[in-house]
Amino acid sequence: MEILAFGVQADEQPLIEQAFHGHHEIRCLDVFLNEDTAPIAAGHEIVSTSVNADLGSPVLELLAAGGTRMVAQRSTGFNNIDLDTAARLGMTVARVSYYSPYSVAEFAWALAMAVNRRIVRASNRTRDFDFRLQGLMGRDMHGRTAGVLGTGKIGEAFARIAHGFGMRLLGWDIAENPACMELGMRYVPKDELLAQSDLITLHVPLMPETRHLIDATALKSMRDDAILVNSSRGGLIDTAALVGELRAGRFTGVGLDVYEAEAGLFFLDRSLEAVEDDTLARLVTFPNVLVTSHQAYYTEDAVGQIVDTTVRNVLDYLEGRRSENVLVPRN
Repeated sequence: MEILAFGVQADEQPLIEQAFHGHHEIRCLDVFLNEDTAPIAAGHEIVSTSVNADLGSPVLELLAAGGTRMVAQRSTGFNNIDLDTAARLGMTVARVSYYSPYSVAEFAWALAMAVNRRIVRASNRTRDFDFRLQGLMGRDMHGRTAGVLGTGKIGEAFARIAHGFGMRLLGWDIAENPACMELGMRYVPKDELLAQSDLITLHVPLMPETRHLIDATALKSMRDDAILVNSSRGGLIDTAALVGELRAGRFTGVGLDVYEAEAGLFFLDRSLEAVEDDTLARLVTFPNVLVTSHQAYYTEDAVGQIVDTTVRNVLDYLEGRRSENVLVPRN
């Protein structure tokens, strides 16, 4: 059987091919799955997709019409998948429920420290042999307050690093994490966390209840000199409202590895094209904002775990087994 994998990065392809070797053939495509590319999957019972795939109802209908019966998504998040339509069509859907939380937590800290210590600005200056320190002053993290929205595995890993810096820890989640509490974390209402934190980081899934978790009201409740980091899902932040606050000169720094309208942009080279997204175009002009291309998960360790789990999900489907990774079971 040949499995078709959409949205495969060049660095990722050898890992995928090696993992599937000895099991089934796999064909890797660098194009992302959407309504235009879905017909390519015709005749393939199993397709594997990336986090930015469009798996809405129209695309699932096209896949099902072409004979696809299983979707193996190579990510933890699944907000891009219409699970009700998949169930109606009798399609099995699986995801990767776990991979290295350190990959995302460490990258979130990289963003935080980069905007705090003006690393990008400093690097750009020294390339021009400009070694002035003006405008590069940052702050110690030691003794300041880190607010962690979402204290699951990734949030816990972030909190452990913050604890190592000697920071005070505030947390917000639907359930308290005992490991975080052992670090001294105090759980508080979201508004209190936003108002008291010097550094705010987001590690919650994107669901209808969390969409624009950081909206205009939440942004206004934050300190003027706060640092905001999002390495989870772009839709957690109302980006237009964020741009408004940045235009008013607020926040020491904002580090974003995700963007709510990133589909069709991230993972692609758009450097020679006109930018049609005015919000993103404005966002990247702020000197205190750092935007990266949804790369927080992108380590050898995490991608290796993602690929290995995807292989297991495919084998489970073919052999009639069901694991915790299955979102829509096989009929």
